[in-house]
Amino acid sequence: MRDFTEIVDNFSREMIPLVKTLGIHVTEAVITDSEVRAVCTLPDRPEQRNHVGGPHAGAMFTAAESASGGVVQVAFADLISQATPLIMNGGMRFQALALGDVVATATMPVTEIARVRSELADGKRPEFFVEVVVTSGDGVTGHLSTHWTLKPHQR
Repeated sequence: MRDFTEIVDNFSREMIPLVKTLGIHVTEAVITDSEVRAVCTLPDRPEQRNHVGGPHAGAMFTAAESASGGVVQVAFADLISQATPLIMNGGMRFQALALGDVVATATMPVTEIARVRSELADGKRPEFFVEVVVTSGDGVTGHLSTHWTLKPHQR
């Protein structure tokens, strides 16, 4: 297992002001034998709660999208000179009221990473999905599916 947590957390908080404003931290960003995984935590803050006492949907989405971006960063950081990662679409399904800190866990199988790399090497513009599970103290509160591309740089 290779750990990129500190690198991804620092990048996210320095390059994306909203992540810092919301207090989101990358608490895990790793490559294992089977997947790339990134975990972001959104702290429970009264000023970020909605009308029913949970975190605002936009804050939850940002935490989940940040975890998704962490996976992309870890999986494809070495390709940044060849292509720009861009999110194309993201749909979040809210299942239950989140109470307390929110944890967003994004994953992508290494087999999918290999496919994306192969397509980019073949001169294509690969598209791929990163799935995110969002939890709080009482369990799963939502899911985010993000649709990404690696846009090759013009030569």
